[in-house]
Amino acid sequence: METTLKGSYNFSDVTYKILRKITNITLKRRENKFDEWFNYPYKLKKEEEDFLEHLIDKESLYFQFYKEEMQKAKFIFPLLYKINFTHNNFKDWYEYGISATVNGYKLSGRTDFMVASGTIEPENPYFFIQEFKPSISNKRPDFQLLAEMAVAMEINKSNILRGVYNVGKLWSFIIFEKTTEGKYQYYESEGFDCLKINDLKQIYINLQAVKFEYCK
Repeated sequence: METTLKGSYNFSDVTYKILRKITNITLKRRENKFDEWFNYPYKLKKEEEDFLEHLIDKESLYFQFYKEEMQKAKFIFPLLYKINFTHNNFKDWYEYGISATVNGYKLSGRTDFMVASGTIEPENPYFFIQEFKPSISNKRPDFQLLAEMAVAMEINKSNILRGVYNVGKLWSFIIFEKTTEGKYQYYESEGFDCLKINDLKQIYINLQAVKFEYCK
């Protein structure tokens, strides 16, 4: 028997009110939730440390003045290319559309960045980076990210996903979980300042952990 669609939304239109209506989502205290992820035993090579230091030295002075596309081209894309998410049957995908029905509502849109299986087209998404926004706007990157992750859960038939969104120089990591049928919760990390070398190193290690531990 075909289920009647209650409504449809594009990722870019999702607000907290809409997200709550669809997912009954709650924000949880992070406590030790990120310990395993952020303590992944990845040893930075000297060449990688030099790359990260050079990236800050080269771009930090004017980073705050860059528009969205400049932030991507000058800082974010070089960092993601250095990670090299192509691994096993996974790779990075930019500006690809995904959609699914979540609790009777169709959610769809283009993702800024995801790591997914597939060769010609993405199949199963396992990690997202959302928005690359220079500053917070009316269209919140965190809520759009959560909507994308809810869609990915439906595609993958999974109960946990990881992602990150960045606003200006701050990166915030997310763990998103489906607890019971139709209910979700998420945890948000402290912000990492990508223009501080120790924070940028941790961002880099966290992304390497995604590549080797969580894309399976």
